[in-house]
Amino acid sequence: MKINTLEIWHRILETQKMEDLNNLLADDAVFHSPVMYTPQVGKALVAQYLSAAFHLFSQYSFTYVREIVSGNEALLEFEAEIDGLYVNGVDVITWNDEGEITDFKVMLRPLKAILLVQKKMRVQLQGE
Repeated sequence: MKINTLEIWHRILETQKMEDLNNLLADDAVFHSPVMYTPQVGKALVAQYLSAAFHLFSQYSFTYVREIVSGNEALLEFEAEIDGLYVNGVDVITWNDEGEITDFKVMLRPLKAILLVQKKMRVQLQGE
């Protein structure tokens, strides 16, 4: 049964039910972090990174400002302010024919934002 990937993604963020990620991620999902040198592979690892990112960004003024969808791919541009620093980025999401996320890539700017997010993500991941 095909699921509506983006609708479920937005609902997870709204309801803050990160445990629902397990139903949205493919077993072989891959996460590309703006601060990690290698992709993180596997549902459990991707869920861990996305949950940590959610917990970090949900403390601040995170909002999606643009969404571009084409077939089984979407680009979601976001903005946030973290500790007085403007953060701009995109989530590039790819899903399979069933609607499960197979690839999730995050890109950030400016450089100061990348360094700040890296520091704060390290704290989030160590706390889990």
